[in-house]
Amino acid sequence: MVQNFSIPISRRDLLKLAGVTAAGVVLSGSTDTTRAEAAEKVSGKSIKYAGKNIPVLCSADVCVCGGGPAGTAAAVNAAKNGVRVVLIERGIALGGLGVLGCVYPFMDTHAPNSDTPYVAELKKRLREKGIEPFDGVTQQTWHNPEILCLIHDEMCEETGVDVLYQTVVVDSLTSGGKISAVIVQTIAGLAAITAKTFIDATGDAYLARNVGVDYERGYEKTGNNQPLSFRFEMGGIDTQKLYQYVAIELQEDWCKSKLPYFEIAEAMHRKQRYKLETFMARGVETGEITQEEAEYMQAYTIIGKNGVMSMNCPEIPVKFSATDPISYSKAVTFGRKMMRNIARYLIKHLPGFENAFISREAVMLGARESWRIRGKYYMVEDDYHNQSRFPDAVCRTAWFIDAHGEKVSEKLPAGGFYEIPYRALITEKISNLIVAGRCISASFILQASMRIQPTCASIGEAAGIAAAFGIQNRVAANEIDWEKIPAYKRSYVSQG
Repeated sequence: MVQNFSIPISRRDLLKLAGVTAAGVVLSGSTDTTRAEAAEKVSGKSIKYAGKNIPVLCSADVCVCGGGPAGTAAAVNAAKNGVRVVLIERGIALGGLGVLGCVYPFMDTHAPNSDTPYVAELKKRLREKGIEPFDGVTQQTWHNPEILCLIHDEMCEETGVDVLYQTVVVDSLTSGGKISAVIVQTIAGLAAITAKTFIDATGDAYLARNVGVDYERGYEKTGNNQPLSFRFEMGGIDTQKLYQYVAIELQEDWCKSKLPYFEIAEAMHRKQRYKLETFMARGVETGEITQEEAEYMQAYTIIGKNGVMSMNCPEIPVKFSATDPISYSKAVTFGRKMMRNIARYLIKHLPGFENAFISREAVMLGARESWRIRGKYYMVEDDYHNQSRFPDAVCRTAWFIDAHGEKVSEKLPAGGFYEIPYRALITEKISNLIVAGRCISASFILQASMRIQPTCASIGEAAGIAAAFGIQNRVAANEIDWEKIPAYKRSYVSQG
């Protein structure tokens, strides 16, 4: 037996896996009939799928699809609670947008005592590795992507999570309202993974949509997704000179913290007036950048990477869709041109950027919103404004409604928050599926508030706890009563 995984695969099946080509994806189909027939042919170490015998790569109690903030949290917490877990990640690093997408720092929830145990543990481990996450002013979590990636690896190793990198979910097998297996594309070809419970943390609700769960995408009024971003890093910046110019000479007080925690920003479509808006508008007048490139620009220092800033831009025009593969692909090319133009303009004109250069591009576009499921409970804007409480709440947040290009609303009063119920993570249709992260059951506007990374991580944490509890107590994932999980095992107890 090959012993690299705690959930083993035979050498014979490993060789069989290597012989399956990527053409299987094209041949597979995705009809309910194909899936149901295939589900009946699961036997031993292989599965009959699309006219082929493909190997079962591993069998687990819980299979988590997606290794972003929600998926990693789900995997670690399911494993901590005593079940066997396999985590599927399409890249070669855990952390999702927080690592692969250059999206940092983490925004603060603005809700009192919102850190669930997993989020608190991440911050503790950052400190232990020399990355102090708090500046004492903004309450954002200023992290370091390479360190965060390492922390995720360590937590998975410590809890016994088996991680499959460079592995993409392409299809699923269902029978009797349950998922029996997911079909994945690996570096060696097609394979199957079987499990008792599946957690969809893909961000795009891919597994949920694939098994027939009802879903939505985009703004109900326009059909548009929130704008994509294509973040990058710039090195060689004289941050002290930049701070002197922006904070002292221009007297911009948008970011009230001081180096090494420093932020610059401007957003022409917001009510907030930024001192750098005139600077960016001047580039439009001279023809050095376009109006689209000048609309939104933001940058953060990265703790532990001196002279490097994370560029939260460009914001790609809303005409490009996060849910259309052709449009998305064109957005990559368009966004890269925007990135280069913005960087060139900053290097030429912004004090502190004279010797700067693009040091890293994100390896995934920043999708703020794409698909969202319709679950047992559907969260709406009123839940935000009414500060809704739920007996089955899994976390709380008060991040403002931040729907770029549509609505950026007022903040909740100090100390205010709303809760997210477990019922928004599950559906009536599939009994052994839990959805975690930004694609849970919520309207476009409400999702614009709950989509930030700490909240997604807390949702994933609860999903992992629930999955383990359901397996150990023989309760279907979509029938779990979060309140009946012992309080000491829950990551959050409702304050309602």
